[in-house]
Amino acid sequence: MTRRNSIVFVLMMIAGAGIFYWSFKNVSMSQLAHDLSNANWWWLLVAVLAMAAYLLIESVVVKIFVDDSHEKLSWSNAVRIPLVEQFGNGITPFAAGGQPMQLITLIQAGVDPGRAGSILLMKFVVYQAMIVVNFFIAMVVGYEFIADKLKAWAWFLVLGFLIHFVVIVGLLLVMYWPGLTRTLVKIGFKPVQWIKPDKVAGWQMLVNEKIDNFHAESIRMSHDWLVLTKAVILTLVQLLVYYLIPYFILLALGAEHVNIILVMSLHVLIVMVISLFPIPGGTGGAEIGFSMIFSTFLPNAGLLVCAMFLWRIITYYLGMFAGIIAFNVKSK
Repeated sequence: MTRRNSIVFVLMMIAGAGIFYWSFKNVSMSQLAHDLSNANWWWLLVAVLAMAAYLLIESVVVKIFVDDSHEKLSWSNAVRIPLVEQFGNGITPFAAGGQPMQLITLIQAGVDPGRAGSILLMKFVVYQAMIVVNFFIAMVVGYEFIADKLKAWAWFLVLGFLIHFVVIVGLLLVMYWPGLTRTLVKIGFKPVQWIKPDKVAGWQMLVNEKIDNFHAESIRMSHDWLVLTKAVILTLVQLLVYYLIPYFILLALGAEHVNIILVMSLHVLIVMVISLFPIPGGTGGAEIGFSMIFSTFLPNAGLLVCAMFLWRIITYYLGMFAGIIAFNVKSK
């Protein structure tokens, strides 16, 4: 891990600790201890297993795409991919670092850079598309509830949807419009000409070769309907498992008569809102959004803060710590 990544990681830990301290400062510890003594911690274990299943399913999707491109990816390397992605997403604004770190990990595993890029972009397009599908369903089920709870924040949902839609269109253009990709690369090489003018021609030739591999692989994968169908189904299951995590946490803390569909829909909308915050991990906005939306399901502030704390640990910090370990494990 680089020095810069280490600094960002430490800062995120400090920010998270500060938010948790501020959240718990007005909570009665004796009341919280009493409530937790009656909690069903088996449901909490199910929540942790749901997060593990979310990461494992993504590993399967990556391996399906790589194996279909006639490359070889071991299961140990496949498992590293989503963990490294969690770390990259967690320490960068708008989760922008996950894709580059996955690309580096695939290249380390011996996958051709052009193929690795097309595989990750195809996986990302499928993932974004399934997010949009879930978002439509969540809007139908939970928009009225979230609009009442978050009021002005409800407009962020529309903005979040538009951003995800634009991202999908942009990625498809990059994948299937070679001229656009070459133009972007040519623009990117202009500053390099000032620093290494004697090497630019060779580097650009190499990059253009990888671009050709990238587009050829993208076209080939888009015509492989069996692999795409597998990826779509697995990604849909992956997201559904992830959206269930707050439901299991609420059950663990003794919430009764919880509507599973409503809770899942609200989690979809929270994740959409978090994606708009420029702070890594949506720190601050994630905690506030969760507390405002799920306050209805728990009887007191102590359990609500505890639920928020457990949710962030499982869905954010757990993946980041696992990602640090995966990032520092050498590829086989």
